[in-house]
Amino acid sequence: MPLITLPVLLAGYLLGAIPSGYLAGRWLAGLDIRREGSGSTGATNVLRVVGKGPALVVFLVDVLKGTAAVLLAKAVLDPFGVGVVLAGLAALAGHIWPVWLGWKGGKAVATGLGMLLGLTWPVGLACFGIFLAVLSASRIVSLSSVVAALALPLLMLGWFADTGLGLRWPYLALALLTTVLVVWRHRSNIQRLLAGTEPRLGAPKG
Repeated sequence: MPLITLPVLLAGYLLGAIPSGYLAGRWLAGLDIRREGSGSTGATNVLRVVGKGPALVVFLVDVLKGTAAVLLAKAVLDPFGVGVVLAGLAALAGHIWPVWLGWKGGKAVATGLGMLLGLTWPVGLACFGIFLAVLSASRIVSLSSVVAALALPLLMLGWFADTGLGLRWPYLALALLTTVLVVWRHRSNIQRLLAGTEPRLGAPKG
């Protein structure tokens, strides 16, 4: 693996670690988003605590973090190689465990989407479509995120089969690891889903 890979991975982590949700809470509401709502710094918690406009901006920034990390890696490394995959994972790690916030960040959904859009945009769009479809039917963000994550490995396999490029195992490994990360980060949400207590979008607080 070339020496350039290490700076690329560091850049991916630092991009992922940009604390957009935390900054939105501090700048717009004067609060620490980690101490409010679910405690996540992601767009969903920003939506519930700060509002729709800030949540949309946080979502877009978080998506761009993942995309930028991957496109940077693709520009200097093998586009289908391990280095690009590691850069994507570094961005996810930065979002989930940001050094600036005591290693407590978001759940990697938006940054994961951005990463996928940078890697294979058809797969990213397909995942986002599944997310929106489940969200429209259920109004539950966590359920939509988990279902989209579970579909990701199959979508990745289908994309490589359709393009005739042959399976790129680093990409499939990334899809599987992303699924595991997203599901693991939503483990408390899954418990509430099973108990029937997970909140829906638009539901009154408390």
